[in-house]
Amino acid sequence: MPKVSVAHTKSHLSELIARSAHGHERFIITRRNKPVAALVSIDDLKIIEQHEERAGLAEVAGKWPEFDELAEALGDIAELRERGGGGRNVSL
Repeated sequence: MPKVSVAHTKSHLSELIARSAHGHERFIITRRNKPVAALVSIDDLKIIEQHEERAGLAEVAGKWPEFDELAEALGDIAELRERGGGGRNVSL
């Protein structure tokens, strides 16, 4: 991911937003060469939020007594999605 300073971001915000929204580019915003924020498209943000939601559910399910199989199933689903698994045929 390209790194851009806060000063550069301020002076080129419209351009960076357009590149992020339409070009699907991501930017790390730095202050004194240290990362402080990121600029991502709304689509990327939705993916990040969905991932956090699934991870949170798996964590909670794993803490319930006798619900190990649910946590395992959630992990399997996440792995299949990452690999682009087509799943199984469930047509009637």
